[in-house]
Amino acid sequence: MTEPLYVDESSLKDVRVLGRGTYGSVSLKVHPDNCRFYAKKTSSVQLKEHLEKELRIMLRLRNHPRIVQASSPHLHLGTTEPQDCYIYMEYASEGTLRKTISSFRGKSLPEYMIQRLVRMILQGLDALHSQGYVHCDLKPENVLLFPSTNPGEPWDVKLADFGLSKEPNTDPSHLCGTPQYMSPESSGPNRMIDPALDIYSLGCVVYEMFGAKPYLEIYEDYYEWNLFQPISPAAKDFLIRCHARHPVHRAEAERFNYPLRATAAELLKHPFVTQKLSVPLPPTSQQEDWRQGTKTSSVTKAAV
Repeated sequence: MTEPLYVDESSLKDVRVLGRGTYGSVSLKVHPDNCRFYAKKTSSVQLKEHLEKELRIMLRLRNHPRIVQASSPHLHLGTTEPQDCYIYMEYASEGTLRKTISSFRGKSLPEYMIQRLVRMILQGLDALHSQGYVHCDLKPENVLLFPSTNPGEPWDVKLADFGLSKEPNTDPSHLCGTPQYMSPESSGPNRMIDPALDIYSLGCVVYEMFGAKPYLEIYEDYYEWNLFQPISPAAKDFLIRCHARHPVHRAEAERFNYPLRATAAELLKHPFVTQKLSVPLPPTSQQEDWRQGTKTSSVTKAAV
């Protein structure tokens, strides 16, 4: 369903605060007449360029099913001191991927569930990259879950939080994401910020869905991820393709037969994403909950 680009601010009621972060807060609003919910993202007016960029990207990718949608085409300015600014977006009623990962208490999500989540994340990344954007801060907190519109799927997935994203033909020198999800080549004086960064970050997110933990590599400024249980050969190869050498090293990779980091379009064709995995049904008493999407229920390294 298309998200309308209009919000009747005067009628909105506060529901609760959804979260707070470095650049501001997100609160839940509701229109009492039609019970429509909105996520209101607020930031200091001194940081309004982040919200302006986020709004531009959402509007540029308007109606894409894997990108969170703006509910208003405008950046709104507050009327009280200290002045703030805010935007309205659709509300992700199923929460974030972080919430789902946390619900498994350090254990792996089922592989069939990871596969479905990864496919939808890749569709979002492919849309961004094809338009010249780089997310730059892909992590579980920025993957939003919505009620599924497809039978048999627990959720719809949409990418969010584009305040740190790189836009086409812009200088990325000031951009910085979350350290444990950043690629080795994205730091330092000669750092590279391009779509390969998002693919590396996706690999970190997949590791985390498999129950892995990050640790800071000694004498380096990037993180490695440790898996504590076996995973399928297809999943292992997928992670290798996410954390392989940056494509700039193509000559060296061909000489020594190293794999190169794949693109989102290539990974959408990877066997881990395309294979048909059976979905085990929960006990009969839980099947209705599962259909409604309310139940979710060896160190391995990829070559860098």
